[in-house]
Order: sequence, then structure tokens, then C-alpha cells
Amino acid sequence: MNRILFAGSLLAFSTNAIAKTLPDDLAPWGSNVRIKPVAAHQGRHVIHSYFNTCPESPDGKHVVYYTSGTQDGESGDIRIQERCSGKETVIADNITAEDAHRAACQQWCNGGKTVAYHDCRDGRWLVLAYNLETGVSKVMAKDRQIGFGTPGSPWIPLYGCHWNPGQHRDLELANVETGEIRTVVTILDVLKEYPEWIDRQFGTKDVSIFFPVMSPDGQRVFFKMSRPSGGTDYRSKQASFRAGKIVYDLGEKDFVRLFERWGHPAWFPDNQTIIERGNVGFDIRTGKGKRHAPACFSDHPSVSPDGKLFVTDADVTKRELGKPGDWAIGVGSTQADNYVVIDIFGNSKGARTWRHNHPHPVFNATGDRIYYNTNEGQWTTLRVATIGKR
Repeated sequence: MNRILFAGSLLAFSTNAIAKTLPDDLAPWGSNVRIKPVAAHQGRHVIHSYFNTCPESPDGKHVVYYTSGTQDGESGDIRIQERCSGKETVIADNITAEDAHRAACQQWCNGGKTVAYHDCRDGRWLVLAYNLETGVSKVMAKDRQIGFGTPGSPWIPLYGCHWNPGQHRDLELANVETGEIRTVVTILDVLKEYPEWIDRQFGTKDVSIFFPVMSPDGQRVFFKMSRPSGGTDYRSKQASFRAGKIVYDLGEKDFVRLFERWGHPAWFPDNQTIIERGNVGFDIRTGKGKRHAPACFSDHPSVSPDGKLFVTDADVTKRELGKPGDWAIGVGSTQADNYVVIDIFGNSKGARTWRHNHPHPVFNATGDRIYYNTNEGQWTTLRVATIGKR
């Protein structure tokens, strides 16, 4: 049974009934956490893209987010905010998003000198890169979408549109500095490596690589597989059938492991472990899993830069932590069986997109801030929780 510890105005939860203090790494998140909106949200949605990428730049000076003044949140713009002044700059407008769930998949890359994103223009999907120094966006690839890369690398992952990939069924990397595009895993490689699973899971070889996420060091990647519908309607759950998680070593040019379950995965900073829903960390070499803070709720977990903490979200209605439709943000230890709840909020409103927006919490590069979306009212809002003096 959980022991409730009062930590300032927040509730801290520990599964160890004897413990009266939290581990040193977790303790700052158990009291005096400051939470506020990142930007004004009156009359617009403000959304960060996903829990696999942080909206704060690696140097901590800027935040990138998607905004939309439409009720469904499926069209809008991308903006950069100076954290010290709050000044906003629109870096891309008239954006068409697949949904308000991941928005434009906007993300930092190239050491924070570039923001990469995708957009649909005149019915054609493009991957683009905005250079902060020149203030110019360049098209990196056509008829593809962007996965999630790593902030320190100029390489971003590309894949064909999952509902109708055409000739783009492989995994590619594009260099935002040079424009070079490399094919790093082909669909034929996958079919050769996992033929029985592909046949059993999809019933066809007409599949494509979908949604790649690169490891922090840029040397490994995991991705789903997709069976396209072949249609043109991408705003539909029937647009494609997606399953599995394949891990590939880019340096060794070899497959590491197939996990048949996707599970909302994110990389540990060791580039060796993947955390999934349920707060289970899987070693990609052995396939063995370890559950962190088992009592903690979990839907979209991600790990702090030092690997000692994780943050996650989930609907907590059944846990009697809030009203029906409430979600919570929890921070847990990867070293001990402890976690704290830092925020609880309604999450059933916000953007009226066909794929509902979720909090998708993620740490910044220094581990003292956590960003997440909330859907309490008419407008989806991006919040930041901060510890320490900054």
C-alpha cells in the first residue's frame, strides 16, 4: 500500500512504507516544484510534439512549439520562444499537421542550431529544416515524414508516409547541414531478417518502415513496421496497421532485436536500454526487462539525462487521484522504488483533433525542467515544471 508523504503543497508517493525520505535524486521533485504555462494560450493551442524529444533547446535558451487557433488544432504554425524574454518568433506558418497529437513533429537537431519538422503542402508531405542563424527553412526531403532524431546530431530520420509510402519504404537519414540523404535500413533487409514475423503479423510483404526514433548517441534506432491502406486519408485509424519494434545498430549495420510490442518506447541515455509503458526498461541486447517504481502509473515514460529518474503520464481516474478524465505527471526513480506526483489536471478537452493530444512529458537537457501538454480547457496548453533556482 502506498505511503503518502506530504511534500510542500504536493503529494509524494512511496511504495516503501518504512521510507520517510525520498532518494536524493528524486527529493527535489517532491517539494517546491514550480509549474506554469510556457506561453500565453488564450485563443490558441500550444503543443510540444512528443516525449521522444524536448522542446527546450540543448543550451536552454529557447523553446520550440506548435500553435494553432483552430478548434481541431490540425493547422497552425511553429514558433520559437526566447526563454529569458518570452519573445516569440514564427519560423513556419500555414502548417498542416497529421493531427494535434504529435503536431509537426518539430524538434531540435544539429546542436540546437536547427529545428526540423514536417508539413503537408498542396497534398504533398515535406520534411524541412529551419536554420536559426539564417532564418530560412530548406526542404530536406519530399513525400516523406520525419521521425525523431537526437538534438546533438545533424542527421534526422525519414520514412515514407505510412498510409501510402510509394517508393519510400526504407529508413533514411538526412543531414540538415549538407542536404545529403542516406538509406540506412532497407525494407528488403527487414523482410530478410524477420520473414516469419512479418508474414504472421501483417499477412503480406507490402510493408514499410515507420516512425524511427534514434538513440541519444545517434548510433542506434528503433522503429515500427507499417502495412499501408494505400488510400489518401491519413487522418484515420485505418490509414495503416502498425506493430512491433525493431532495434537496429547503425554503426554495426546490423539488427539488434525484434520486440513484438511497441509500448510507447523511449531511450535511456545509455543507448542500451529502452523504457516502455509500465516503466519497464528493456536491455536491447538481452531482451530482459526491469520495472522501475512498480506502483507508479505509466503511459508515456521518458528518462532524465543522467538516467536516474523517469517521468511519465497516465489517466489516473481509477487510482482515485482525481476526477474522471484527470491525468497526472509522475517522476520516479530508476534506482529505488519511489515516485512523486507533481501535477494532476483534466485532459479530456483541448484540441478536437481525431487523435487526441496527450501530455507526453519529457526532461530538458539539464534535468531540472519537465515539459508536458495539458488539455483542461478549450485550448491545449504546454506547461513546464521546474526545480532549483532557475
